[in-house]
Amino acid sequence: MTATVASHRKPRQHPLASLTGGTRTARAAATLALAGAATATVFDGTGQAASPPTPAQLKARINALYQEAEVATQNYNGAKEAAGTARQELSRLQDEAARRTRKLNAARTELGALAASQYRSGGVDPTVRLLLSADPQRYLDGAAVLERAGSHQATAVAGYARRLGSVRQVRQRAEETAERLAATEATLKKHRVTVVHKLDAAEQLLNRLTAEQRQRMAGRDGAGTVRADRGARGDGPLDGILHGSGAAAAAAAAPDPRAARAVSFAYAALGKPYVWGATGPSAYDCSGLTQAAWKSGGVALPRTTYTQISSGPRIDRSQLAPGDLVFFYSGISHVGLYIGGGKMIHAPHPGAPVRIAPIDQMPFAAATRPA
Repeated sequence: MTATVASHRKPRQHPLASLTGGTRTARAAATLALAGAATATVFDGTGQAASPPTPAQLKARINALYQEAEVATQNYNGAKEAAGTARQELSRLQDEAARRTRKLNAARTELGALAASQYRSGGVDPTVRLLLSADPQRYLDGAAVLERAGSHQATAVAGYARRLGSVRQVRQRAEETAERLAATEATLKKHRVTVVHKLDAAEQLLNRLTAEQRQRMAGRDGAGTVRADRGARGDGPLDGILHGSGAAAAAAAAPDPRAARAVSFAYAALGKPYVWGATGPSAYDCSGLTQAAWKSGGVALPRTTYTQISSGPRIDRSQLAPGDLVFFYSGISHVGLYIGGGKMIHAPHPGAPVRIAPIDQMPFAAATRPA
């Protein structure tokens, strides 16, 4: 009996055994597919953490950040120049408004005196005054004076109205200038924040390079020292760079004495640090250097690359002469001073002092000969 009951008992099956054959096949296929995908992911690297950037990639990103910072620097320089102009205009308008207000107050005092005098003379009809006068001739003489006084009063009134209108106009212009100055200063602050952010990001990337890598990068991108420039050019000591054959030859080849003085100034600035927004004499940014160089030649250039490019006639690249301004990038965000032989003196970026570099080092955009 016990044996019979046991013979009818069904054996316990594994949970997967209750699936149909087709379902089991699909489940197995899915498992194999997932395993294959996981294997492929391992081989193609997508399942692993991204590999760190190479020194070349870091260098490219650092240079891009420097270029973006230079764009922001030129915008900062332009806003700073505009703010300075607006500040000067506001001061002038405020002084002018004060002067005109003083004249307006004087005119008001004069009108008050005339009104008081008229009140004291009374409003008696002139014919009645003549009849009552003990000396008609004297009265008639006095009437002529009063008529002239009335004409003077009319002139005073007209002058007061004119001065009042001019004071209002000057005050309105001062208010508009103050609003423009506030907006420009807000823009200035925005560009300053952008420059600092870009330069900080570049510095963080530089810190990921070894000292040797940074030195190699400096040699490749023109961030070297004046000593490195000397070696690259085959010149002699520093005095030879500043006052020797290289500077003398470039100055001699300049198209006029003003350009020659600009070239000599640029040579004398070799080795000075790049500081964004700086115009010398101890540090420069790119347009600050070219502005200072041409100022030494007696030519006042505007502050930014965007405006310096219009400071004279455009020069074809094949016609470049020492002293010409050479501009780079499609946005005209960098400028250098051409010295001949396909080279320029420029202020590259933070960490790279004023130096000599080939103009082929960056994307050439245009050239101008200041006039």
